[in-house]
Amino acid sequence: MTESSEGSRQLLRHAVATLAYRGGKVVRDVPASFPGFRVSETSRTPAEILAHIGDLLAWALSMAKGETKWSDSSSLPWDDEVARFHAALRTLDDFLASGAPLAAPPEKLFQGPVADALTHVGQIAMLRRIASAPIRGENYFIADILAGRVGPQQSAPRKEFD
Repeated sequence: MTESSEGSRQLLRHAVATLAYRGGKVVRDVPASFPGFRVSETSRTPAEILAHIGDLLAWALSMAKGETKWSDSSSLPWDDEVARFHAALRTLDDFLASGAPLAAPPEKLFQGPVADALTHVGQIAMLRRIASAPIRGENYFIADILAGRVGPQQSAPRKEFD
């Protein structure tokens, strides 16, 4: 592996950790009605969006392994979907950390499934505000985000604001 590709791989791992940090924040402490909240007949619910994020992460792993498998999962109960989210992050990060050859360029894995997942985390954050259950804003530049920290236990925010 070249120094450049190793750097790209490490940046991808940091992006996955960022997804865990930001995603973990929007899925914690939601009201019981939130997973099924729908802003219109044609929009996805937060639970459906989170299921889609899980599918994106599984797709990223499959492409990294050279398999390219896609599935459209039905949403699970919220706590199970949150657990699936963190398990998918862990599985992807474990593969990236393993040093096993990547069948897809790290840049493509970022620009496709990882960037899409970050967009969907933002959608869940917006839906929380619309549903009167907002998360606090945060200065993510100074957040304690580390490659490999992809579970539900994340560092406390360093600077939040309303």
